[in-house]
Amino acid sequence: MQQTTISRDGTAIAYERRGSGPALILVHGTMGRRAFDPTGGLAALLSDSFTVFGYDRRGRGGSGDAGGVDGIVQREVDDIAALIGAAGGRAFLFGVSSGAVLALEAAARGLAVAALALYEPPFVVGGGRAPLPADYARRVGALAAEGRRAEAVDCFLTEAVGVPAGELEPIRRDPSYALMQDAAHTLAYDGVLLAEAMSGAPPAARRWDAVRAPVLVASGEKSEPLYGMGSDALAAVLSDVRRAVVRGEDHVVRPEAIAPVLRGFFTEMAARS
Repeated sequence: MQQTTISRDGTAIAYERRGSGPALILVHGTMGRRAFDPTGGLAALLSDSFTVFGYDRRGRGGSGDAGGVDGIVQREVDDIAALIGAAGGRAFLFGVSSGAVLALEAAARGLAVAALALYEPPFVVGGGRAPLPADYARRVGALAAEGRRAEAVDCFLTEAVGVPAGELEPIRRDPSYALMQDAAHTLAYDGVLLAEAMSGAPPAARRWDAVRAPVLVASGEKSEPLYGMGSDALAAVLSDVRRAVVRGEDHVVRPEAIAPVLRGFFTEMAARS
């Protein structure tokens, strides 16, 4: 059943709570929502051991939106803070793709994060693909604001994901393309969130010093090399970290493949408390 919590700026954030045990908040990626895999399927798989919170990031699904692009990263961190409050004041975080970077920001900005797991945070560290253009967030936001939502999605797919323009047509025919257009106005949000991570520069040695919680950084065995390279580079600058590769998986990881990895990690972290 959908519930809501109120973020610092008054925005209602929609979530579902399932199971019992230590609180675990699932942070989905770009244009996702709590019902989508892998975060959607994970709630059912992990609810026997954890109280799982699946939520819609602001501007997506059932959550509200306010404030525009300026200050968006802090507002999304505030949204997670509100969820941690609803969870009892402390929680584990699991983030996928851009949601992994957001989870990392939440830990770095002092939220009560007991431990966090990150699946393929999109750090671009050279080789494999071009960095995200510096004006990407501005351009994709302008397209969405002008009602050119399909063009905004195409911009995301070609410039942020790296899909060749000649391969867009099958994606446009897929039912998910309409859902992506519904969330096109949030592409600029993730453009701001990921600007540093996807700039092409390695994570700075001191950038994530404030992250004191234990971190699991995971990538898929069959993913594009850039995700493994980025995960390695991030793990190299974190203080309490372990690295995992999920066999047989790519960037769209299956819930049943990542669930055992998360269960093992978070169960161990709960036992430390």
